Amino acid sequence: MKTTGSKKPQKSVFYLTYLLIALASVAEWAGIQLSGNQSFPSWIILVIKCIDYTLTPIVSIALIKQMGIKNQWYKVLNGILVGNTVFQILSCFFGWMTRIDKNNVYSHGPLYFIYMIVYLFVIMIVIIEFMIYGNSFSKQNRYSLYAIIGLVLTGIILQEGFGGQIRTAYLSVTFGAILMYIHYSEYSQIDAESRLNEQQQLLLSDSMTGLLSRYAYSKTLKYHEGEKLPDDFAAFSIDINGLKIANDTLGHAAGDELICGAAECIDKVFSPIGNCFRTGGDEFIVLAHSDRKHADELLSQLSKATSSWSGSMIKKLSVSAGYALACDYGDISLEKLIIHADEVMYDEKNRYYRKAENDRRTSS
Repeated sequence: MKTTGSKKPQKSVFYLTYLLIALASVAEWAGIQLSGNQSFPSWIILVIKCIDYTLTPIVSIALIKQMGIKNQWYKVLNGILVGNTVFQILSCFFGWMTRIDKNNVYSHGPLYFIYMIVYLFVIMIVIIEFMIYGNSFSKQNRYSLYAIIGLVLTGIILQEGFGGQIRTAYLSVTFGAILMYIHYSEYSQIDAESRLNEQQQLLLSDSMTGLLSRYAYSKTLKYHEGEKLPDDFAAFSIDINGLKIANDTLGHAAGDELICGAAECIDKVFSPIGNCFRTGGDEFIVLAHSDRKHADELLSQLSKATSSWSGSMIKKLSVSAGYALACDYGDISLEKLIIHADEVMYDEKNRYYRKAENDRRTSS
């Protein structure tokens, strides 16, 4: 079963619903007022009742359009309504639906039961569509939705059950349409907030590695701007060794594998105690609460994790890492603490490349 179209219909659909309800209500009211009034020709009453019996079921289409649903039931309903419209027009000439006596008092014709069958089918389809529509909501919202259709049905049953003496059908349909608009407005707000949260999560998450993004990192810096850091606060700076060589010799796919491998190791070691950011191509920052002993242990764990990592295109992973502790610098901003962590990391990176160069010279 397929549903298409927006779940948030345009306001014009609601206005159309109210217009149809108003026209059908006026037609019903006019028919009652003119019944027995011999100042008007009988054909006017026939036309008014034809409009009444045609528009009343058509209101259902407007209600379903409010839900933005187009499926097989919607097509069936359209077919029923077209058939009913043709039937009502023909009834004006043959007296199938409405009969007018010599005193201009109208009564139901011999085929009025066909209209009642149509009416019941229309109500049944509306209920089915409401059930389908309700599946896209939480239980609380579904209950309010079902309460609306219950209100509409109660009004129709009261009117038909008392032989039309209690005119409650259009009143309940009108209230139901208004409540549908309120329900729609509430859902639109919830849906907009949900989509905004999803977009926010996409911005905060790095698409390649799943770590926190550069955007999240910038927001964190701004959040802590001008704030004195606690003494147990630590900033870790981590950078991949040899990424450019991997890109140049094995291709960017291999380089991406290296970045994702480093992110995996960083996440494994640091995510339980802090926030892990990918701030550039192969640059990572971790912000956490840690003392010196714990920070050294974390770097040792990171070294073990990267040493044991192996990819499909690249078998070895090496990173340079350093940290800075707020307690070593007194009143220091987060941005400056990260700069100190970067300096330590670059010292480590320089040692790595000096060692690699010496190793190459020795081996040659």
